[in-house]
Amino acid sequence: MQHRIAQFLVLFSLTLISTAGYTEPNVWNLWKQPGVHAIMRHASAPGFGDPEGFTLGNCNTQRNLSTSGREEARKLGETIRSQGITPTAIYSSQWCRCLHTAEELNLGTVNALPALNSFFQGRGNSAEQTSALKKHLATLKPTDKVLYVTHQVNTTALTGIYPDSGEVVLFKFNPDGQVTVIGRVQTQ
Repeated sequence: MQHRIAQFLVLFSLTLISTAGYTEPNVWNLWKQPGVHAIMRHASAPGFGDPEGFTLGNCNTQRNLSTSGREEARKLGETIRSQGITPTAIYSSQWCRCLHTAEELNLGTVNALPALNSFFQGRGNSAEQTSALKKHLATLKPTDKVLYVTHQVNTTALTGIYPDSGEVVLFKFNPDGQVTVIGRVQTQ
């Protein structure tokens, strides 16, 4: 019984937003539609940018998830599963806060995708990485339902949305390379 109450509270605490003319009252149903994928910003990680001495692959040199950030990711994963959504693949930035968010979701095997790495503070190239992500999207089959875990700058470059920590943006990718945002799930 306590587990059901906890699930209800998680569902109740999520703000569901539908955009781009979609009127589905339950944004989770949008994600179930063919060709809809999700990109999310990593869960709460205190601070800004990355500290001096940042080293890819060494979490001790990076800004990491807080305890509440890990809990946010676990609850979001529970909610996604309770809605009957099973991603066919999960891709993450190689930054520890993204990998840990993806792992805490507990939705399946997490695959690192360098195109999702942050380009904030000159660490990468926005145009090249967004183009690489679009090339990756173009390889997906119509039956795929992919979740990408990345950073604010990457999400904004792909979708035009400035997401909060842990926010999920649902989108479709058209064969002509256009991204259409169809819904958002905010956990704050």
